[in-house]
Order: sequence, then C-alpha cells, then structure tokens
Amino acid sequence: MGSTEYTVTDVAQHNKEGDVWIIVDSRVYDLSKFAQLHPGGVAVLLVDSIAGRDATKAFFGLHRQEVLYRPQYARLQIGTIKGQKPQIEPLAADALSQVPYAEPSWLMPGFSSPYYKESHRRFQRAMRKLVNGAILPEASACEENGKRISQQLVEKLGETNIIGMRLGPGKHLRGKTLLGGVITPEEFDHFHELIIHMELARCGTRGYMDGLLAGGVIGLPPVLNFGSPELQTKIVPDILSGKKTICLAISEAFAGSDVGGMQTYAYKDENEWVISGTKKWITNGTFADYFTVGCKTEGGYTVILVPRSDQLSTKPIKTAYSATAGTAFVTFDKVRVPLSNTLGKEGKGMSVILSNFNHERWMILSMSLSSQRLIVEECLKWSQQREVFGKPLNAQAIVRARLAQMIARVESAQSWLENVTHQMNNMSYAEQSDRLAGTIALLKQYVTSTGRATAEDAAQIFGGRSVTQSGMGKLVEHYHRTSPYDAILGGAEDVMGDLGVRQALKKVPPNARL
Repeated sequence: MGSTEYTVTDVAQHNKEGDVWIIVDSRVYDLSKFAQLHPGGVAVLLVDSIAGRDATKAFFGLHRQEVLYRPQYARLQIGTIKGQKPQIEPLAADALSQVPYAEPSWLMPGFSSPYYKESHRRFQRAMRKLVNGAILPEASACEENGKRISQQLVEKLGETNIIGMRLGPGKHLRGKTLLGGVITPEEFDHFHELIIHMELARCGTRGYMDGLLAGGVIGLPPVLNFGSPELQTKIVPDILSGKKTICLAISEAFAGSDVGGMQTYAYKDENEWVISGTKKWITNGTFADYFTVGCKTEGGYTVILVPRSDQLSTKPIKTAYSATAGTAFVTFDKVRVPLSNTLGKEGKGMSVILSNFNHERWMILSMSLSSQRLIVEECLKWSQQREVFGKPLNAQAIVRARLAQMIARVESAQSWLENVTHQMNNMSYAEQSDRLAGTIALLKQYVTSTGRATAEDAAQIFGGRSVTQSGMGKLVEHYHRTSPYDAILGGAEDVMGDLGVRQALKKVPPNARL
C-alpha cells in the first residue's frame, strides 16, 4: 500500500491501455498489470472512461467494500489524493453499524431500554469482536466448501464457554469463566444468550450457523434436565468443552412436526435398550458423538441418549443450504445402550420432547430475526449507493415503501421477542412450558413468515444481483434461498400458528362472554 500523494491531474495522465490508474475514495490504484485480469475486461476500464478518473461511484455500483481490503487488491494501491482523506473505512471488529435499523434499538445512539444493563453492552461488544475475528472468516469459507466446523474453533467456543451459554442460564455455568470474564455466571441471563444468537446470525451463513453445534443447543438440554447425575457427569463436561458433540434425533420420514408419529422403536433386553429405526434431517448428525433419540417403547414414547457405535450409521442429506450443517439420515440397527441412558421416565418421553421445543424455537426465531435485520441493512445501503435513471434507487417511492415494510417487520418482532425474553428471565423452566409455549410458537410463525416477505422485497430491490451467490447481492441471495428453513425447523409454520391459538383457547375463561 503506497503512501505517495498525487493530484487528480497526475492520475489523469494514466488513462490508456497498459497504463491505467484510477481513484476510489481518495485512494489511487495502479491497475496497469491487473487490467488484463479484470473480470470485466480491459474495455470496461477504457471505454467507460474510468481510467485516469475518480471511479468511486462506478466501483461501489459493482463491488462490495470488502473487495478493497483483500490482499490481492489492496496491494494495487500506490497512494492517495493530496488534500483528501478516504471517507469509507472498514468498521472495527466490535463496532456498531451506523445505518438506521441495522442494530436493535437498544444499541442505537440515544436510545434506552428497560431490559438491557451495562453487562449486556459489555457482553455484546465482546461477542461481536469474537464473531468478526474468529468465527466469520471460517463461517464464510465453510458455507462454500461444506466442511464441518474446525476443531480449533470448537475448542475456542468451549474455552470461552459459548457452548454452555447457548443453553441458557443454569447450574451448568457455575464456576465457569464466561467470554474471558466479561460477565459472571451469576449475571448471565436470557438476554445475554439472546445476544449470542443474534451476533452469530449476523455472519449471514445459515448452513454454518446450524453447523456451529446447533445440534448441541437442542440435544444437550434433555440430558441436563432429565439425565441422571451419573450420566451428566459422564458426558456433559466433554460436550461443554468441545471434546465431544451431541445432536437431537427426533424427526423421521414418518414424523416431522407430527412428533407422535415416530416409528423408531426401542425394547428392553435385560439391562439394555435395543433400538432400531431411522431418523431424518438431523442437524450435526454426520459428525455427532451422541444422539438424543426419541423412541417408541412399550409404555409410550421414551427419550434415550445413544452414543455413536458400529450399529449406528449416518449419511449426509443434500439440502438447499451448505453441507457444513452436517444434516444426516441416521440408521439404528439394533443399537444397544444401558437403561441408565434413559432421559426422564420411561414412557414419558413426550413431555421431555415438548419441554425442549420452547427453547429451541426461541433460539431459531432469535437468529432468524437477526438474519432478517442484516438484510434490512443491506437494502438500506444498496438503495443509497445504487443509481438508476440518474438517481439513487431509494428515490423510487416503491423502493421506500418496501423498505418501510421491512423495517416495520423487524422492529415489531424485536419488541415482541424482547418481551418474551423478559418473561423467560422471570419464569422457571416449568412455568415457561406452561405459559410461553403458545406465545413462542406464534412469535416463531410471525418472524419466519415476515422473513420470507423481507426476502422477496430484498430480491426486488437487488434485482439480478439477488440471484447471484457472490458480489453485491450475495447475502440477499443466501437469505432468499435459506430463510424457509426457519419456517420448518423446530415445527412447521402452520403448526406453530395452530399451536399458539390452541394454547390460548385453553386459557380462555369458561365464563367469558361478549
């Protein structure tokens, strides 16, 4: 990166084939050798009269800011324009976006909130720095190559206790150092957990977010809440440290949202369970060491912890998002596990499964909403820098109308989510199951349905770029392709709506009359 200063006149002399300089945001770049490698060809630089001139507007009409900072392009910079300073700089790793509505209101300058304390603000800054520095680079790479999360990052998540914190507050965090000591286990609440989920989702890599041990977020709680002390002592430390992984195996080809349709069967043989059957769409199943499995048993449904073995096989399922999620088809061929691996009471597994759903759905909708907000930010930026018919895209009334709807959706959902999270902080696990199951189901339906509406609006705003997996519209393309996942995982959207209403109807007083 050069430090020489040039004048606009100096740059103007370099405007022919073999000698091409341009200006981008007061920075001077020598493209003479690179021009032949330019994806658009040399002609774009010459015919469009970009060579020797300020190409800032043209550059940001075609490229994302991050392109300027890639090593192969950064080295093309030979200096700056004398008397000018660049206006566009990359944000610090823990910085907040200054774009309106890009952040939840509690993070915006001049706004306050009854829910968040200083510990939440400290935690958010530390979490964003960790995500941008340690997680985002791998997330972007794995989303494309389909490789599973690296063991190095898994151990980092264990070291900072992100794995444990994603399960919510509880005794499993006692004595732990959380995120390098930013907060104590006694301070940690569901708003801190909400921050984790929302910061992770800002990566804009939906498959990798499931691959980031999401299977453990839904697979380990039944062990923590219903496993024997001996079983917990045996497996929980290894999972929280990242030495082992776990997933939830409930869904089947026979039973998705209809959990009661499970066909995987377990019977007793002396002091062991013998399990046969299949599970489908199991997140992290291709690499999990333990499986929290819902089974049909003689006395009803039972949940059993099953270690990986030679009788348990997995194969990847090809989906519309990245293979990095580890989505698997799981086969149990007379798998034997001790009766002591039973989670909860035999025949009472349905209550174990249903109690687990609330937290799972809350996690899914939290990340879904954060992803949706990221798309709102993308659209606000693009509508400002993209010019059509000689004016910024946001000069079009229809574009502003779409933006208004997108903003209204994320802000209304954020308020509802924060209210629900506040209730979670003030209810026991059992009270949450009784009082919040319907509300969380309705909120999940709302967030996922509005997410797809936002995906459609964003596609219209980005046009052809919204169907391209790289470049300006890459996050919009990815979100448009993967946002339907959130409407299915953890319970299909229509089922969520019906569940929410049925829960409400149960609590309508019998003497209520108009």
